[in-house]
Amino acid sequence: MSGLEKPCSDTINPSSFQEGSRMANVKFVKEMGNNNRRALSNINPNIIGATLNPYVVNKREFSGKDMILFDKKPSNVAHRPITREFAAQVAQYCSNACGETKNLNSVVANTGGLGDCDVVDVEDFVDAGYVPVPMFVKHTEAILDETDQMEEVEMEDVEDEEEEKEEPVMDIDSANLKDPLSVVEYINEIYAHYRKTERFSCVSPNYMVHQPDINEKMRAILIDWLIEVHHKFELMEETLFLTVNLIDRFLERQIVVRKKLQLVGVTAMLLACKYEEVSVPMIEDFVLITDKAYTKNDVLEMEKLMVNTLQFNFSVPTPFVFMRRFLKAAQPNKKLEVLSSYIIELCLVENEMVQFPPSLLAAAAIYTAQCSLHKLKQWSKTSEWYSNYSEHQLQECSRLMVAFHQNAGKGKLTGVYRKYNTRKFGFAAKAEPAEFLLPAS
Repeated sequence: MSGLEKPCSDTINPSSFQEGSRMANVKFVKEMGNNNRRALSNINPNIIGATLNPYVVNKREFSGKDMILFDKKPSNVAHRPITREFAAQVAQYCSNACGETKNLNSVVANTGGLGDCDVVDVEDFVDAGYVPVPMFVKHTEAILDETDQMEEVEMEDVEDEEEEKEEPVMDIDSANLKDPLSVVEYINEIYAHYRKTERFSCVSPNYMVHQPDINEKMRAILIDWLIEVHHKFELMEETLFLTVNLIDRFLERQIVVRKKLQLVGVTAMLLACKYEEVSVPMIEDFVLITDKAYTKNDVLEMEKLMVNTLQFNFSVPTPFVFMRRFLKAAQPNKKLEVLSSYIIELCLVENEMVQFPPSLLAAAAIYTAQCSLHKLKQWSKTSEWYSNYSEHQLQECSRLMVAFHQNAGKGKLTGVYRKYNTRKFGFAAKAEPAEFLLPAS
């Protein structure tokens, strides 16, 4: 072994090796008599195999001919490319040790327990300017790339799920673009104007305290009776809501004695009919419906007083105006339409509901009806967009509506209940109230 006095490198220039040997299978030769092979990861890091060039691990394979014989004490071997002088010494050593001359292209390596190792042509790599990436580096990068791709896919899936969960706002006017009566070009501006002017149609919730001879209960009896008259005359829904609005606004400004309260009611309905109806009932019809408690002249005199007190301002947005728009946004069926009308007519009787603006009453009635029909809270993004009311903003008003719904068939004021408990209105009065909206007691 003394023939190898210069330390040899763990790499040999294979530029003069046969070309076919470059991609052959690697054979690893152990120390003489040792046929047990060990994995590269199990090799002692203090020996030469632990410091092999990482750029050629498992990258280049050689046949059994393309190997080099090392000293049994490889710890003294330095790492450097083979030179011609070193190659000649290796060839001479092989000739002496094996008894035959070895061509440099078939040099045998005795690793002495070195394990898996590769041979690289340093000059070839340097000349070609090619610096291969170590296998473990490539493997790590591949894993990282795959992980990043998986994370990107997962993030895209999460974003898609969030987008799917977020309900889009529908364009409820797209189907009416060719209908001139729908005035799609101006509909949003029209309702924006209604929202601005509705506060002028509202009255003080406590206006009844200024009336010395009438009270809230009398008002409720009057409106409950007028709902029956409205139904008997088969008038339009707009007429009923405008009638109640005219009564409240007039009573807020004018002191009325108890015996004139019914006259105020029929006169307000007459004015509403003139404003809304195509065919207006005769004054005599209203006199007759009061069991002739008043004369035609009484009605005309009250009409003059009322229009002057209200300054002829009858163009006010009522809850019905907003009901039509909000129902369209809710994409309703017939049951929802009828039940919403039933709930909001129950509110007309109650003086407590005067505190809410017309738009809020309309939105809350539709929301309460939806909850009653579907047995769960339901308020779509489209309804929220077109009503400008969130579900939270409707809670207080909706809870009062549920309470009125529960007590509709009880007591003496059952005009609305009896009206909607008919086949014409699909027996909407029998619908179960949305009691789960009420606060837990």
